[in-house]
Amino acid sequence: MNSEQREQAEREQASRVLPPAAYSDPAPGRTEARRRHLLSEIDQQTRARSARRPRRRMVLVLGAAMAAGATVVVLSLGSGTTPHNAPPASAASVQVLERAALAAHATSQTKVLDGQYAYVKTVGHTSVLSETKAGQMELLRQDEGMEQWTSVDGSEPTLQRKAGKDSLLPDAPGNLNSPTYNFLAALPTDPHALLKHIRDDAERNHGAGSDSTTGPDQEAFVTIGDLLRNGVTPPATAAALYRAAALIPGVDVAPEAVDAAGRSGVAVARVHDGERTEWIFDTSTARLLGERTVLVKDSAWGKAGDVVTSVALVSSGIVAEAGQTP
Repeated sequence: MNSEQREQAEREQASRVLPPAAYSDPAPGRTEARRRHLLSEIDQQTRARSARRPRRRMVLVLGAAMAAGATVVVLSLGSGTTPHNAPPASAASVQVLERAALAAHATSQTKVLDGQYAYVKTVGHTSVLSETKAGQMELLRQDEGMEQWTSVDGSEPTLQRKAGKDSLLPDAPGNLNSPTYNFLAALPTDPHALLKHIRDDAERNHGAGSDSTTGPDQEAFVTIGDLLRNGVTPPATAAALYRAAALIPGVDVAPEAVDAAGRSGVAVARVHDGERTEWIFDTSTARLLGERTVLVKDSAWGKAGDVVTSVALVSSGIVAEAGQTP
């Protein structure tokens, strides 16, 4: 199969798993023009970054030990880095991400005032690999269901509710690791400028001198996923994030995926060091449902095909006070 036949097959696959949306598609030729531009940008960016050092490693362990006497062992899923010769984002993934961007643009802009809070509710789990008193390794599942209220202007600490218990997060909101609504609204809405902003931040924090093995492409993909999973993102910013993701080499489509709430969809995915990170979208609305991590090879974390992390967005919105729900 030559490159033109493979691209046509990818487009047909995307059309099957993600049928036409209710809002209008781009004008004829716009998607193809965007793809040619994206491929040109990817080629230039890949050559420019060929000598950069890898970024921080990806880990699955979050939180404290699950049982008394157990010691949590923080391990990465793999030891290699993302290859520099990763192929450009597939035609199918570019099409899904463009549909998601159009859906975001079609979302009505909520009037947000300083003093309000962005609310998000998620369900799901992460995996914890721990060592017992007997010296045996045990894989445990940790509940990640929660509600969270983040001050839109960053003037108040973030309130998080897990298992009915409230706590204030110590990190000051208002950056890529802990975004506020106002911070997201101030990000560049040009996909290329936005991706550069994300890469520059990761380079400062996970570049030369760090022990990172994540690599710039995977780091950017994970950061964008984290920002989108925030739950309340200005429409223009969300659209730019989806289009920025289409600039990252190695992005592809997983035609069938199920989120932590049991909802089926199509996933935009990227494989790195034995794991596949998936963003799951509703096939009819192109709305982001959640994210999960699937093993693509056997490891201490499980067998190939096992879902080791999965978080689904259940509800989100803007509220007047912490503790309120939309």
